[in-house]
Amino acid sequence: MLDFETYQEVLSLYADYASVVDTNDWDKWPEFFTDECTYKIQPRENFDRGLPLATLAFESKGMLKDRVYGITETIFHDPYYQRHVIGVPRILCAEEGRIDTEANYAVFRTKPDELPTVFNVGRYLDTIRRTAAGLKFESKVCVFDSEMIANSIIYPL
Repeated sequence: MLDFETYQEVLSLYADYASVVDTNDWDKWPEFFTDECTYKIQPRENFDRGLPLATLAFESKGMLKDRVYGITETIFHDPYYQRHVIGVPRILCAEEGRIDTEANYAVFRTKPDELPTVFNVGRYLDTIRRTAAGLKFESKVCVFDSEMIANSIIYPL
């Protein structure tokens, strides 16, 4: 069972996460994670079958920082904005210092001079840890519903 105050912290974690990735504040993105963490973007078909292949997979905060460097310094792409709509997280398990959650998400993408489009829809399967710095994601698995993705995924979901 999760107390009200901790649940409010979980809600704030999700809201702050969405704000950072929607405003392209990339230096803050890795700080949502523990040093030893997992971040995956995986198609539903592979996840449901227990297959390990993921569209993106990172295994530490250092790898997340490398991705930030790639986004800001080396990857060339048409500019776009993204906007996250994250459903209310469902608590799957709450143990001492660990919270497992599931939350639906939708990411909309807008390119300059184009109408917004639905870019990616799915669910987050997250493990959250209480740290000295507050709640952090120990694992974030973004399971997207479609077997196809439009173009490429540059920014985190």
